[in-house]
Amino acid sequence: MKKLESSKFESNCISSISEVLQFFSGKWAFLVITELLKEPQRFNQLRRNLGNINTKGLTDTLRNLEEHQIIKRQVFPTVPVTVEYSITEKGQAFSNVFTEINRWKTEWDSPVQKSF
Repeated sequence: MKKLESSKFESNCISSISEVLQFFSGKWAFLVITELLKEPQRFNQLRRNLGNINTKGLTDTLRNLEEHQIIKRQVFPTVPVTVEYSITEKGQAFSNVFTEINRWKTEWDSPVQKSF
């Protein structure tokens, strides 16, 4: 690849990565998505499954992911109102990235050797 083409590729790649990371801002986004890839879940179910996430952190993460159409929020007219979150087709398409992250970790992860 020529230097100019390589530079353009790198610039486009960095720009794309930066834009995608905006969708997934916050430390909980990837974990919320992995939970919703398993099955649609209600707010408290998600909170329990994620362990130590606080209510505000989960609310902010869900709003951001919904705004970027990674997940959808469905309200059911029950008493009390039931709200369920699920992954969208756009979010589902991102699951390949998780598969590759797992593949990379498995291939390159080695036990950390501590020296004392």
